[in-house]
Amino acid sequence: MDVEAIVWLGLLVFFLAVELATLGLTTIWFAGGALAAFFISLAGGSRMTQILVFIAVAVVLLIFTRPFAVKYINRDRIKTNADSLIGQIAVVTEVIDNLAGQGQARIKGQMWTARATEEGCRIPAGTRVVVREISGVKLMVEPEEAESFVPDK
Repeated sequence: MDVEAIVWLGLLVFFLAVELATLGLTTIWFAGGALAAFFISLAGGSRMTQILVFIAVAVVLLIFTRPFAVKYINRDRIKTNADSLIGQIAVVTEVIDNLAGQGQARIKGQMWTARATEEGCRIPAGTRVVVREISGVKLMVEPEEAESFVPDK
């Protein structure tokens, strides 16, 4: 076995180890490319051929398997920490006014800085809001009922 074959085998083992450690489908495509390049090196292919096969196989695997992986793998992932707040109801404890840079809401017993998803509107204290996203350490919210928005004048 020549040095190039050992290098490809080493890369294959490395990519598989990273994949097993992360379980996030981050390097599996490169492992496939390294395996193909390993076989090309055993067959006596040139270094350039090995590199081109590595890149081509990795790209083809990425293009054809990534959409499947994103759609079907980890789709039942349980949201944790801040992700679990998206879609939940919070109560505004301090008027939310994006222009003034103020606003707070309480959700699951915790106080968060909050901002409205729609610019130019204020949400009064006591309003029930739905968390639409989290931006940094701020809840981006909108009223549970649209008529709770009070336009700025």
